[in-house]
Amino acid sequence: MIAILAVLLSLAPTAPARADALKAGAAAPDFSAPLSDGTTFRLHDWLARAPLVIYFYPKDFTPGCTKEACSLRDEFSALRGLKATVVGVSYDSIASHKKFIAKHHLPFPLVSDSDHAVAKAFGVAGWLFADRATFIIGRNGKILWADPSVNPSTHARELRAALAALAPPPAAVAAPKTP
Repeated sequence: MIAILAVLLSLAPTAPARADALKAGAAAPDFSAPLSDGTTFRLHDWLARAPLVIYFYPKDFTPGCTKEACSLRDEFSALRGLKATVVGVSYDSIASHKKFIAKHHLPFPLVSDSDHAVAKAFGVAGWLFADRATFIIGRNGKILWADPSVNPSTHARELRAALAALAPPPAAVAAPKTP
């Protein structure tokens, strides 16, 4: 069983993008789901922290998902510098998420989507695992950027570049007026 699981997960990074995954410009589905800290994640409550990065991944503790989570951890300071809030989503339990966070020192929370409702709403639900996909959501609840076919090796860099491209230009400094 473990060998079959490993083979399935090894295919996940190269799986083709799902046609039904939400795209930039679409309204993000409002949802509620258990969060790794024991609270409930409600999308509408988190939009004030936008841009909000919601990344879906197949399974805690698997090689690709660990690589992806750790790369996001390593880029977390830069992502926060771009004012982004990161939240991961998988079908794993809260207990599994807590262990995954503790083992890899993840600075962001994880949502338990055990009934697959969140992944279905975003169009990235697989039978055994959520597809690997990422969405950046703005304060207005619209998806600003979507990647329905994430590569765990390059994900953090691509996400950082996308956030930088979405960031408003720095305010121009007005020259002092001369009398």
